[in-house]
Amino acid sequence: MLLHVKNVLTPDELRQAREILAQAPWGDGRITAGEQSAQAKNNQQLPEGCEATQLLQKMVLQGLQRHQLFFSAALPKQISPPLFNRYGGEANSFGNHVDSAVRYLRDGTGRVRTDVSCTVFFADPDEYDGGELMVEDTFGQHRVKLPAGDMVLYPGHSVHRVEPVTRGYRLASYFWIHSMVRSDEQRRLLFDMDTHLMSLRSRMGESDPAVIGLTASYHNLLRMWLEF
Repeated sequence: MLLHVKNVLTPDELRQAREILAQAPWGDGRITAGEQSAQAKNNQQLPEGCEATQLLQKMVLQGLQRHQLFFSAALPKQISPPLFNRYGGEANSFGNHVDSAVRYLRDGTGRVRTDVSCTVFFADPDEYDGGELMVEDTFGQHRVKLPAGDMVLYPGHSVHRVEPVTRGYRLASYFWIHSMVRSDEQRRLLFDMDTHLMSLRSRMGESDPAVIGLTASYHNLLRMWLEF
């Protein structure tokens, strides 16, 4: 499932984030790439332990906490600490690759299974040329270039790339979700069901028998597919 989540960050948060990113100590993005990805990766990245990264991580995670749509779609068990990258100039692209199935946390405290990949955009589309996130699935290629503050979710197993940036800079955060429901197909069904349930509740109320029955079905499916 590929999903556009709007307004993860507020305009004020974006302003603060852009100020931090403008002074950030950018380094070679290949430092966090796997063997296969490193051959295709040509961008810049913030060091994971620097102050700028820590400030921005807190901001992104707070933004996620405000979005019911994100939780309904991803059903997160664990969120890897957000990372931050920049494309532009000589370091301007990332060729076709698949994310590693497991992300080992920098501090050695554990690992995250990368069921869902996420990108939050910090630059508006008119600030740079190129830089589209291209995600491949059975229906073909999907071109993603979203407004600043918006986020895209897509399956972690997808082949994807970032097209070369030919003007300006593409700024973004990226991270992964270990979902309580491993299967992308099952997550999609649950998300569709939850979306329709929210619509029914707004029109018919929580106490309507049909709403109660469908809510029970949703939670029983969730209970059947959950992994802890």
